[in-house]
Amino acid sequence: MSTFDRNWRELQLETLVDMSLTIGGVRPEEELVEELLQRAVGNLDAGSGFVATHYPGGHEAVVRSIRLPSSLASMRALFEPDLLEELAAGRVVRTVREGSEPPYELLAAPLRAGQEALGVVVIGDKETRGGRAPFTDSDARFLLSLASMVAPAVKTWRQMTAIERDRQRLREENLALRGVARREGFIGESQQIRDLLDLVRRVAPTGANVMLRGESGVGKERVARLLHGSSDRASGPFVPLNCAALPESLLEAELFGIEEGVATGVQRRMGKIELANGGTLFLDEVGDLTLALQAKLLRVVQEREFERLGGRERIPVDLYLVTATNQDLEAMVERGDFRRDLYYRLRVVVVSIPPLRDRRGDIPLLARHFLEKYGERFGRPGMSLDRRALAALMAYSFPGNVRELENIIQAAIALAPGDSVTEQDLRLEPAANEATRAPDQLALRDVERQHIERVLRLVDGNRQEAARILGIDRSTLYRKLQQFATNGANHSSQSKAR
Repeated sequence: MSTFDRNWRELQLETLVDMSLTIGGVRPEEELVEELLQRAVGNLDAGSGFVATHYPGGHEAVVRSIRLPSSLASMRALFEPDLLEELAAGRVVRTVREGSEPPYELLAAPLRAGQEALGVVVIGDKETRGGRAPFTDSDARFLLSLASMVAPAVKTWRQMTAIERDRQRLREENLALRGVARREGFIGESQQIRDLLDLVRRVAPTGANVMLRGESGVGKERVARLLHGSSDRASGPFVPLNCAALPESLLEAELFGIEEGVATGVQRRMGKIELANGGTLFLDEVGDLTLALQAKLLRVVQEREFERLGGRERIPVDLYLVTATNQDLEAMVERGDFRRDLYYRLRVVVVSIPPLRDRRGDIPLLARHFLEKYGERFGRPGMSLDRRALAALMAYSFPGNVRELENIIQAAIALAPGDSVTEQDLRLEPAANEATRAPDQLALRDVERQHIERVLRLVDGNRQEAARILGIDRSTLYRKLQQFATNGANHSSQSKAR
């Protein structure tokens, strides 16, 4: 080997080492393409050069050229038709254009990362001190080595930018979701709420039926509104219905609507299902549906159609269905009180909402949110909680969950003599702290009874006002009070019998 050849090889080796150091970090694709072009042309004494990267499918990504066509399509035209096949096989392609205008000779090498083709590098017209000279096999190997070093760096850059795009998209989605959550009054920074919001973000766009599980007062309707606002039906209607608020005869008409002429003077009326077309139907306390209504709802879920009460026309409907319950539906299915087929179709995705006692760190945020909301509504803006009041809230067990906290703050705003809510204004009576026992020591009905009785005491027995604060219909409140009275009488007679 001559001294010139030995020096030339050493120079090429140094170039490759220097190139590996240059592209060792994550660098933008444009910089990598420019670096490859300059190194290839400069180290191989080429009079022209071209580098292009492309995406799967052949669409150009980055193109740089020196005295050569500036598009991948134009460059392909200078080679034989099998250029892409040869490059895909990992081979260097040479073309000599006898008798043509410059470029006289072209050398092309593929940019490949593993089996993935990412682009091509081309050099043309080797110029030496003695004039134009052909590219050697050593030149071809060197060009292929350069391309083989740059291609993985290009792929790494693309992967990193794709990851960053996904992160940015997730950040934007989370910000948007938190905006919707705040508008719906769903406030919290605890890990439980972060996990819940993440689940909502992933589930809502799919349109899969969602069943919400959680204790009374945790905010199931707020989560349902959150699912609606995060879905592709956000511009459509959100139609809620509490299945426990009406007797079966009225509930059927409310859900499915009434056909004109069912009875004298009865006009056609759309039900909640029809009103929710193109949007979201939220059925709270779905476990209170009778088996007959469950069968009709199953048809809506399966066939996406229904009939109005007294009608025969099958009406198609397209809606997002969200249901909620605090009952043990699994036990109801085993007893035959709830249809198994409907149960599995409603609970495609189950979202469990944590009770407030499991996310106490959110209590200050929620309390301040309700202070601001109801302070404005009641004409008392700018109210605050003093330190002892906040400590009392943090120590309270909240058997009625977020709804109870909301009611407590509403009452405190109405009753507080000054602009700062004190512990006394909260009226967290010791009797209410019966709920501080472990949750599994209290039946859910007992917790509900305690909460309703407490609200009634706060409003001096005004049932209409109590129903408004509790967020339920007055008829529902009457029915629950009757149930409590009946259960109390039964409990008393059982105690006497013992």
